[in-house]
Amino acid sequence: MSTISKNIRKLREQKGISQDRLSKLADISLNTIAKLELDETQNPTIETLQKIAKALDVKVEDLIK
Repeated sequence: MSTISKNIRKLREQKGISQDRLSKLADISLNTIAKLELDETQNPTIETLQKIAKALDVKVEDLIK
């Protein structure tokens, strides 16, 4: 499992947000969130990472480190 997928799941769960809620907050599809967390999406775009980071109120670096 990639660092990004682990970090997205960890941060989302820490904030008590469902995948569905995160998808709405980030304005990206639920399918994209699920695939990212399951590590089925390789190399998500920076735009996608920025939207997720903003929705989770963290920096993009927090998702990729």
